[in-house]
Amino acid sequence: MTHAMSLPMPVAAGNLDAYIQTASRYPLLSEAEERRLAERLRDHGDVDAARQLVLSHLRLVISIARGYLGYGLPHADLIQEGNIGLMKAVKRFDPSRGVRLVSFAMHWIKAEIHEYILKNWRLVKVATTKAQRKLFFNLRSMKSEFEGTDTLSVAQADAVAARLGVKAEEVVEMETRLSGRDLALEGNPDDGEDAFAPIDYLADARYEPVRVLENKAQAHLQQEGLYAALDGLDPRSRRIVEARWLSEGEAATLHDLAAEFGVSAERIRQIEAKALQKMRGLLAA
Repeated sequence: MTHAMSLPMPVAAGNLDAYIQTASRYPLLSEAEERRLAERLRDHGDVDAARQLVLSHLRLVISIARGYLGYGLPHADLIQEGNIGLMKAVKRFDPSRGVRLVSFAMHWIKAEIHEYILKNWRLVKVATTKAQRKLFFNLRSMKSEFEGTDTLSVAQADAVAARLGVKAEEVVEMETRLSGRDLALEGNPDDGEDAFAPIDYLADARYEPVRVLENKAQAHLQQEGLYAALDGLDPRSRRIVEARWLSEGEAATLHDLAAEFGVSAERIRQIEAKALQKMRGLLAA
């Protein structure tokens, strides 16, 4: 392992720029290195192996957390919550499933950040169901599809509701809550020059060069590679993979799917393993 792995664990609550620079110095792991470390953790409870898996994916958390800055919460806090999700993912990661940790960890990182935002955004207590949470985290981006629209029309609200599986009145209510927060954008001048106001987090970073490259790479992986790999599966295998790995809510268990298809849990595990192996080959091509 390279010298960078000997660096101490950075803390996002300190100097954020220094944290990001330190996190970027940890090298990415090759597939073989990742598997070896994950097996050491799984088979022997190797804490150092877990630490190396976490450190090598800190930049992933930073990238994901950056996408939630529009909610006005501190970037450092979002990163810290994402890191909790990353550690949970590392603890649960099984290298024998044939997928990389980066794909597995994204769900756990986003889940922790979502929980943090929902707990700290005092006006969005309505987001208590799975559908409402999906609405909360997708409404902003979906509104941007309607150019020149500050407030959704009835037809647009109906279209959003149909796509997200919620009622049109829920879309209207959520839009009102998201747009009606009473918050001073410029902050308090007495806070000092080092303080951050919400206006600092609401800047449009879509055209930042690093962000553009990250978005292109992620879009290629998720939209082209992942969907192409899923299309290569038979309907039953695809259903199992999506339910186990790509569900926005709680992942289905082997027993859940066994009951759905009328086979044993072991048979579901075999189908899943074969499907993931096939997808791995398609993604690597």
